[in-house]
Amino acid sequence: MALKEEQLSASIKTKNMTLIQAITDGLGTMLEEDERVLLLGEDIGKNGGVFRATEGLQERFGQDRVMDTPLSESGIIGTSVGLAVNGFKPIAEMQFFGFIYPAYEQIMTHVSRLRMRTMGRYTVPMVIRAPYGAGIRAPEIHSDSVEALFTHMPGIKVVCPSSAHDAKGLLIASIEDPDPVLFLEPLKLYRSVRDEVPEGKYMVEIGKGKKVKEGEDVTLIAWGAMVQVAMKAAEQAEKEGITCDVIDLRTLYPIDRDIISESVQRTGRAVIVHEAHETGGVGNDIVSIINDYSFLYMKSPIERIAGFDVPVPFFALEEHYLPTSARVYHAIKKTVNF
Repeated sequence: MALKEEQLSASIKTKNMTLIQAITDGLGTMLEEDERVLLLGEDIGKNGGVFRATEGLQERFGQDRVMDTPLSESGIIGTSVGLAVNGFKPIAEMQFFGFIYPAYEQIMTHVSRLRMRTMGRYTVPMVIRAPYGAGIRAPEIHSDSVEALFTHMPGIKVVCPSSAHDAKGLLIASIEDPDPVLFLEPLKLYRSVRDEVPEGKYMVEIGKGKKVKEGEDVTLIAWGAMVQVAMKAAEQAEKEGITCDVIDLRTLYPIDRDIISESVQRTGRAVIVHEAHETGGVGNDIVSIINDYSFLYMKSPIERIAGFDVPVPFFALEEHYLPTSARVYHAIKKTVNF
């Protein structure tokens, strides 16, 4: 039986892992436990995937469960839908989030709608893993952060871990979910973060955010690689006596409205940080949530720090595109001095 996050105790054995190692461990754990779990993707078998997330899994579990597919994202998703409605639990890998566009039609018109379309007769228990985001100096399209395209469509959940512990726990929860989940993996954090990860099976609840830092003056809301940027800005502000609540949303659909409201109603100020383009970004939904539930508590306008409204630029300009802790720090000061 899988343990939920709150059930974990210090007595459980852990291992220090990077985020990518935690994902591999989570995939191996579920392949071991449930024969219905299958992996599909381009070069995920012998080569272990472009980032080696599936390294060694085909050797352990065979070609019938860890399958190399043709170069066809729509084919991978379409095949996964067929497997899911026939009792399997497919996990489809997109090499990069920016490669998902050919599969967009399958996801929007089939993956997200089959439960509704069949009046609950069929669910689609599948996971789509997608490495996303900038910061590793990848070529064009490889660094896109277009999560808002998918949070707009009810029927598919969207999660995004920022630590190795949460990556494994959220991945297992996604595989166990009866409905489809888009699992976003921040490229910049694959090998740059590591923490203690419990051995065996455990789950981090989908739809629940996490407070990673306590403060009283400003609420910072972020996810994925931007959690580290928010933390760095909060530490800088603390040197001037400004303390920040830092919230890692972990799930972008459905968003944890309670954790946002509790924090914002206490601090009266909010700064939202995401690397996706500002226009149409998930940050807009968070502004609406704050307005709907916490407007009368606010002491200053909400600030958003996001990627600029341009395609993610080539690597020479990539760092100028991404939100920095300096920009977040400036926004913190602006809310406090309003």
